[in-house]
Amino acid sequence: MLANFFRDFLIRILILVVAVVVFQVYVADAQQEIEKSVVKIYTNQRRPDVFNPWSKMPANEISGTGVVITGNRILTNAHVVMYASQVYVQLYQSADRLPAKITGIAPGIDLALLEVDDGSFFSDHPPLPLSEIVPKTGQKVNAYGYPIGGTGISVTGGIISRIEFSPYYYNTAGLRIQVDAALNPGNSGGPAISENEIIGIVFSGIRQADNIGYIIPVEEINIFLKDMEDGRYDGKPMMFDQLQTLENDALREKLKLDKNQTGMMVTSPYGDGEEGYLKKWDIITKIGKEKIDNDGKIITKDGMRLHFAYLIQHMEKEGHISLDVLRDGKEIKIDMPLLREKNALVPELKDGYPSYFIYGPLVFSPATNDFLRYLQREWLGNLLRSSSPLITRLNDTVTEEQEQLIVISSRMFSHRITKGYGDPLAQVIKDLNGTQIRNIRHLVEVIQNSKEYIEINFEGNFVETMIFRKAEMEAATEDILTENGIRFQCSSDLMDMIKR
Repeated sequence: MLANFFRDFLIRILILVVAVVVFQVYVADAQQEIEKSVVKIYTNQRRPDVFNPWSKMPANEISGTGVVITGNRILTNAHVVMYASQVYVQLYQSADRLPAKITGIAPGIDLALLEVDDGSFFSDHPPLPLSEIVPKTGQKVNAYGYPIGGTGISVTGGIISRIEFSPYYYNTAGLRIQVDAALNPGNSGGPAISENEIIGIVFSGIRQADNIGYIIPVEEINIFLKDMEDGRYDGKPMMFDQLQTLENDALREKLKLDKNQTGMMVTSPYGDGEEGYLKKWDIITKIGKEKIDNDGKIITKDGMRLHFAYLIQHMEKEGHISLDVLRDGKEIKIDMPLLREKNALVPELKDGYPSYFIYGPLVFSPATNDFLRYLQREWLGNLLRSSSPLITRLNDTVTEEQEQLIVISSRMFSHRITKGYGDPLAQVIKDLNGTQIRNIRHLVEVIQNSKEYIEINFEGNFVETMIFRKAEMEAATEDILTENGIRFQCSSDLMDMIKR
């Protein structure tokens, strides 16, 4: 009897040991298969030189991570490949770097697609599947990538700690997952894996905090991939109206709201608020059939409490969204048009380079947020004190009368015709020969149509008026281009306007 007991006990132990070994082998094989589809990405980035727009910043080699997905494509972060003059993909456990090309990029949601010319690459590096379910907080996740600190692939583990609908970049918002897995520079673009499926792509970590990182979930990836089906990325449909919560008691009393009325109040409509769209003091009570609470949140079918704008990407139909609005005490329905890009008067360059036109000692460019970010702190203080439109009109939208703010983007070149003038760096053009300038092409046109003199006035408190003889400006342009080794007088988008 005792012998039979020990025999059965030993058999159970043996079965358990075999099961553990088999499981470990399975896990090891699964991990190796995942690692074969995770690649290291090298790029040579040439960012714009906003103060010398005819040139680019020195090349900077950076590395990130990518993962093979269906369609013989590699998915990574946009910030890994933005401004890349060259892109290479290095395979798992290989020294070879294969040239790749960017086939799609979405700087706002920070995603990009690459293709490798060598088609045989994908036969040995199969795509990893994208998860079809929304992950849950507390779910275990592994982040794969090539972070700094070594040359081999890195795998870090953690759990999903938070899921929110939050801002990304360039006025874009989306679902975002917070994880506590250790993420470092170089992890960007790598897959976050749970149960052998991709649940997201790593895109950010917080250096000032321990084990706080973010991944772009599959839901956002699928929206990006669907947008790219026609070979072009158009952007996410969004609302840009400024809203305010209805939590304050005095505010609710002023608006004559009862305790059951909830929603978000419009403080600044995007655009002119005409044609039946949103107006100041409107209260958005529902999006589709979903009620919005006083904090601007809704409860999703998955039980998540998210900002109501999350539903735009699910309910949008042909560029419109249905809203219930309380206006002057009356409930109305609005078929709200959506935009995929904010028509900002001072835009972001994103993955582009600035337009420019060199005329005499001056360099004209459209104002961008990139230009403002690179200005030194004391310059920003000067702009603020001088009431510069770069500050006062920073959040304005494009109008028919003014599509761009034209700024002097470089220090004035040294030349005898500048005698007695101060350097107008970062000053915005008010008018040229009495004509208000709509955009950079209009500026070139006004200059070309001018007669004997060029008169330039500036916005704000820059009091100088600059007067130049046109003939001297033309001659100075040739001298300055030659002396400074500048190949082109203008950017490629203006070449068709240059008269030689």
